[in-house]
Amino acid sequence: MRLVTENQSGEPPRAGDGPAEQDEGGGEEQSRSSPGGRPLTERLFGGFGRGVTSMLSARETPPPMPEEVQQQHTDRQKLLLANVERMGEMRVSDAMVPRADIIGIEMSASYEEVVAVFRREGHSRLPVYSDTLDDAEGFIHVKDVFMLTGKGHEPPTPENFNVREFMRRLLTVPPSMRCGILLQKMQADRVHMALVIDEYGGVDGLVTIEDLLELIVGEIEDEHDATVEAFWKKQGDGVYQVDARAWLDEFQVEAGVQLLEPGKNDDIDTLGGLVFMICNRIPARGEVIRHQDGHEFEILDADPRRIKRMRISLVLPANAGDAALQAAQ
Repeated sequence: MRLVTENQSGEPPRAGDGPAEQDEGGGEEQSRSSPGGRPLTERLFGGFGRGVTSMLSARETPPPMPEEVQQQHTDRQKLLLANVERMGEMRVSDAMVPRADIIGIEMSASYEEVVAVFRREGHSRLPVYSDTLDDAEGFIHVKDVFMLTGKGHEPPTPENFNVREFMRRLLTVPPSMRCGILLQKMQADRVHMALVIDEYGGVDGLVTIEDLLELIVGEIEDEHDATVEAFWKKQGDGVYQVDARAWLDEFQVEAGVQLLEPGKNDDIDTLGGLVFMICNRIPARGEVIRHQDGHEFEILDADPRRIKRMRISLVLPANAGDAALQAAQ
């Protein structure tokens, strides 16, 4: 049997001759990529493949998003762009955690002390200092500490544990530095924490990469962050026990009162800051500060540097008239 046929001139057929060349509609190409003209899904899966092919061919273009959803998406994009532009103009001092709220670890701390601080505070990174926070030398990551324990590992003893061995480098930046520049520097140096240093070399505050990202996308909460409800607890009608760090705007919405007139003092963000503004000093524990509208702030816990907890007794609208009558008498 001859495997090569000849044409009329007696020459073997050339590439392009034959029925494949005469096939219209790209038949030659189809026969090369899919023998028998069947799609790949049918060749691989048989009848099931034919069903898949039918579904794919019958698939319709998804309907457009509703106008409300499109508008929300557009508004969100505009907000993000505005936040990026605003962050580029903000200074580090506007985003930092103040010094009074910084939790650190002493260089001489034992393994048990380090673990206790991480468990109590719920942070993943903590600065490490020698004598005071002004002598910070780096930070320690929770993963480096807890990797020392586990299956087949005994907890370190005071003799073989040294915080310095697990310390990582942190950045030191001035409070006037732009937030956008700091974010770029953190990305380039792969460092997620920076201490804000004043002109005298003291620590003013602390900034993490999460603090900077929140300026763009808004609050980022994880399972360890305190919820809004955790900042205050209602004890009765108009009576709240609050954390002094609670946001003033959120508490005013919750309690339905106006403790600070809009635009009067834009630097006041927390309830503790409001009390500090009213009395122009840091009140002592047990002291009661009176608001101009009759509300009372009882200081439950404080130290020489800040207010920690207080009880707020509000003058509700229903009994505001009675309170004014009693004051007149």
